[in-house]
Amino acid sequence: MASTDEHYTVISADTHAGGSHAMYRDYLEEKYLEDFDAWRDKYKNPFSDLGDTRRLRNWDDEMRTRQQDEDGVAGEVIFPNTVPPFFPSFVLFARPPKDAKDYEYRLAGIRAHNRWLVDFCAQQPERRKGIGQIFINDIDDAIEDVRWIKEHGLTGGALLPNIPPDVDWVHQLNHPDFDRLWAVCEELDVPVNVHGGTGTPMYEPVPSSALMLIAEVPYFSRRPLIYLILSGAFERFPGLKFVLTESGADWIPELVRTLDGHLESIRATGEIGELRFKPEHILPRNASDYVRQNCWFGLSFPKKADLDAAVQTVGIDHVMWGSDYPHDEATTPYSSIALRQVFHDWDPADVRKVLTENPAELYGFDIAALAPVAERIGPTVAEIARPVTELPAEPNMALLRNAS
Repeated sequence: MASTDEHYTVISADTHAGGSHAMYRDYLEEKYLEDFDAWRDKYKNPFSDLGDTRRLRNWDDEMRTRQQDEDGVAGEVIFPNTVPPFFPSFVLFARPPKDAKDYEYRLAGIRAHNRWLVDFCAQQPERRKGIGQIFINDIDDAIEDVRWIKEHGLTGGALLPNIPPDVDWVHQLNHPDFDRLWAVCEELDVPVNVHGGTGTPMYEPVPSSALMLIAEVPYFSRRPLIYLILSGAFERFPGLKFVLTESGADWIPELVRTLDGHLESIRATGEIGELRFKPEHILPRNASDYVRQNCWFGLSFPKKADLDAAVQTVGIDHVMWGSDYPHDEATTPYSSIALRQVFHDWDPADVRKVLTENPAELYGFDIAALAPVAERIGPTVAEIARPVTELPAEPNMALLRNAS
């Protein structure tokens, strides 16, 4: 039984960072520098959190470490955040490159980010695990970058681009060509990560499109999971580690039940409705089997329903918690309160799995190395076990969502 004054080693499975354009310049290949300077001269930053002092949280080692200490977060898994060289918009939302020149230059941009990220993580090697970026326009390039990510210690793995449904210049994720990529990720034990908020189609430039985006983005963020299940990728590559981050989880039990019903019907009859399936195209197991085998959930500012659904579907060992630092909707600087909201009535052993053991095992953190940090900054078992009875005077959106 855990002592009530024991400190949790909190690892956030969802944070973001990136370099400034001046920093990225130092990581670009020399042949792109002149064109980068011209691109940078014309770049206009549309993002408020990258236009004031908040932007420093992305790359300022002292500021970031201090804020994570104040928030009780000992370790972090780092997704990208700033705009890499030659990108048209925010890195997670940018559509895939469409022509050869755009692809060449944006590939140079994400490779510069990956090099920067290696050095950024090296400033706090026990506390930071980076996720490298890849494109999937060219499978050989993607495999080369996955190997580079592995060789250079970005143990967070690779960020898989989520292909919008109206993109026809890049294969969708159920295409057989991707088997070569999945095989390398399985062989090298490189986690494949998908982040929420991605994969949406182009919307009409009218005011209501913002509401369309809000309504539809959850579905589009989940499409990679559906594609990998139904294409048989998890059947062919049982050791592939697939992570969905900041996508919630309260939707997953219903989706899995629906897919299980389809797959069971197809196995029983070889058909569903007017569709006929050849024996070699019929999956031998259910979606529920594949998600439990292959999938992890990084739940950012989760509601209780998200945690319950994820544990029910993939098991306690495949569930993680995220703060979403440094975004304005993150639990920062109230992460300990957010943890109390959802974990106050949990067994401390299960809390430790979600906050510490699961992300440590998946992403390569050394829990013993983090222990001194946790002893200094981590919330105690007794603290997290106290229910939240009132919110701070100015709570953030993460706390308000959980309180509603």
